[in-house]
Parts: sequence; structure tokens; C-alpha cells
Amino acid sequence: MTSGIEDAEGRAAGMVVDPVGARVGIRVEAPSGELSLTCTPARARELAAALTLAADEADSARSAEPVTVKARELRRGDVRDGDRAMTVDDVRVDGATVHVTWKSGAGRSWTQGYDADADITLRVVRESS
Repeated sequence: MTSGIEDAEGRAAGMVVDPVGARVGIRVEAPSGELSLTCTPARARELAAALTLAADEADSARSAEPVTVKARELRRGDVRDGDRAMTVDDVRVDGATVHVTWKSGAGRSWTQGYDADADITLRVVRESS
């Protein structure tokens, strides 16, 4: 397979998966360089299962109707609607200000302050508690 893959900057990349003797070879080619890996069939199955799960979750999140909540209603695990995944890691209410710690898909974290009544659009519809 060589389509539908991008590097962190959104540039097209390619990936080739082939048998290599009793192992599985994975080669990724991106504008920034090439990475070649070899793994056992069992590890390749684990990787395939993880990729399938991630793809199913991404499809589910994409097809879910966005919901808007007030900043004071955010909970850990909520995902902000937008081009890049931003997940709520922590919420602290301080009077009329809500301090939200976000975590990106790349693992970066930052805290941002919002008015408690600010509307925040979430990617996934949550169940009522």
C-alpha cells in the first residue's frame, strides 16, 4: 500500500509491507527520509489490530455529530472538533474562568483559559450523566 499516508507536516508518504523470510518488513518513505523495520508475524498482527482499532475510532469520531458544550462542562477525555486532535487532559474551574489542559495527538500539552460560558465544540457526542 502506498496511498493515504502523510508525514507530520501533511506531505505525502509511502508505506510498503512485504514478507521477509519468516518475518514482516515495513518500509516507510517520507520527504524527511526512510525508515525500515522488520518484525515477527505475531508483532505484525498486533500492529494490524492496533491500526484497525485506530481507524475504526477515527471513522466513528468523524461520523459523529459535533456537540457544543460550555467550557465549565468539559470533562477529561473530551475531544475538540477541528483539523487536529486535541483531547482534554484536565479541567480546573476558578470562578468565572475554566483552565483546560489540552493534549495533542503528538503528545504535547498546554493549558488555556476560557470564560466558563464559552462554547466549545466537541467531536464526539457524549452520553448524558
